[in-house]
Amino acid sequence: MSTRRGMIVTLVFLGGIAVALRLVQLQVVEHSRLAARGTRQKSYVEVLPAPPGDLLDRDGRVLATSIVARSLFVVPENIADPWPCAQRLARALHLDPDRVSDRLQQPDKKFAWVKRRLTPEDERAVRALRLPAGAWGFREEYVRRYPQGNLAAHVLGLRDVDGICRGGLEQSLEVVLRGEAGRRTLYRDARGRVIDVPDDTEVPPRPGRSVATSLDSVIQLYAERELDRVVEEWKPLGACALVQDPTSGEILAMASRPAFDPNHPEGVSDDAWKNRAVAWIYEPGSTFKPFVVAGAIDRGRVRLDEEIDCAGGETRLASRVFHDTHPYGLLSLGDVLVKSSNIGMSQIGGRLSNAELFATIATFGFGRVPGSGLPGEVAGMLRPVKVWSSYSNASLSIGQELAVTPLQMISAHSALANGGTLMSPKLVLRTLNGSANAATEVPLATNVVSKATDHHTARWLVDGPMRDVVLRGTGTRANLPGYSVFGKTGTAQKLDAAIGTYSADKYVSSFLCGAPAENPRVVVLVVVDEPSTGGSHYGGTVAAPAAAEILRQTLAHLRVPRDESVSETERKAGELTAAPAEKL
Repeated sequence: MSTRRGMIVTLVFLGGIAVALRLVQLQVVEHSRLAARGTRQKSYVEVLPAPPGDLLDRDGRVLATSIVARSLFVVPENIADPWPCAQRLARALHLDPDRVSDRLQQPDKKFAWVKRRLTPEDERAVRALRLPAGAWGFREEYVRRYPQGNLAAHVLGLRDVDGICRGGLEQSLEVVLRGEAGRRTLYRDARGRVIDVPDDTEVPPRPGRSVATSLDSVIQLYAERELDRVVEEWKPLGACALVQDPTSGEILAMASRPAFDPNHPEGVSDDAWKNRAVAWIYEPGSTFKPFVVAGAIDRGRVRLDEEIDCAGGETRLASRVFHDTHPYGLLSLGDVLVKSSNIGMSQIGGRLSNAELFATIATFGFGRVPGSGLPGEVAGMLRPVKVWSSYSNASLSIGQELAVTPLQMISAHSALANGGTLMSPKLVLRTLNGSANAATEVPLATNVVSKATDHHTARWLVDGPMRDVVLRGTGTRANLPGYSVFGKTGTAQKLDAAIGTYSADKYVSSFLCGAPAENPRVVVLVVVDEPSTGGSHYGGTVAAPAAAEILRQTLAHLRVPRDESVSETERKAGELTAAPAEKL
């Protein structure tokens, strides 16, 4: 018995020593670490999201903004009965109970979303459930809203449910728009309820800066309505419309079809995501011809008063035969453009060496990214001279063997309209730090890119042949009473990869116009990809009426004075002498 008592005393003594040593370890050696751990268990840092800046049109109309909404989350490790809880939540929020249950039955997780962006009715239904304290909560989030629906959707892009930017200015300006998140420390009791929010720990979020774009919502609406009419009438694969101020390079409207509503992006087809104005390429056809003429004039290869032999409507160059829609003999330099003679253009282009023609094309911005800043913007296709064939010079002169984007095309024609200066297209005007008085310029869009052609050459093309295209050429449907309209049609056959040559029934129909010719205020481009209904698919038939209507409404909106010297008599005279539509 004495031995047993001795052993028990010894064990108790050793146990006491062990407890004492453990207490010393906890109270002295590990005091700092355990104190910090205890603090972490009863406190946590909450991230305070920053509201993204708004996207506005040039006059301050809201195109994209953010509103506050509550989202419901749960703490799975604090839910003792996941399945009954999941059923109650599912009934209240009209969700699938199995999916809710999967989120709740994760005992090692401290956070899981149940439903994002609750409606006020959803929030009241959740509160009425009286779920266990510490097992759920609301978190405020910013929801992106686009008040104008699908207006300018491809330019704006969108922010998804997690705030991730998808395309458009939302993506390219994300650094400017996103702001800087804040934070604050919250203290909880043992049941997870918040018991204190110290004021001295809060760092408020810094809102993102708003951005004023170059878009004019009214002009954008005009462009989209006309584009919808084109799609309804001609049933094409797609279409786009652009409106640009040629003196500044500012894009006043940019529309693409098919389109989508950024407020409801679910179920959108792949084609609808593409912004055809910047991410689609096509052979331009006759709308390209004025640039080749400009290059020949600037280099002294052709005179303004010269006549060009159009060979009666057919000629062979190397292994290729070139045709005109109608047989022409001698045509003035201007009438080669007015009547859109392919043979005449091949003669003009042939006076330029391949290197000179390449330089001319590149000078107008083709073969490189225009620089709007939009995601997905492409450079088109301009092959190096070393791979040109014996007839590439002639093909390029009529707008074949290269591919361009609509944005490149309108920017190049704006260079002609403003007297020869190529401007980088501009979509951003300024950023706003809370008020218009705090506006600062954004170094995104650019100014002058290069001198594309001589001023006198540009003025001659716009005031002469391109004005005559509308008066008596292939673009008479774009004539507007009271305005001196200039333009150029394009009807380009599409290359059919299946047969290795140009299709006989698939076209890209386009029309470029602007006004007033003597001092252009605006340039409009409409491009229609594979119109499939109706009769002829000439650019003057398919695209010109829509472009002219956009131009008319835009001039009225901008209050551009009418020129009464442009008489009805002149318009009728132009119709009587109208040239046949062009076709490549």
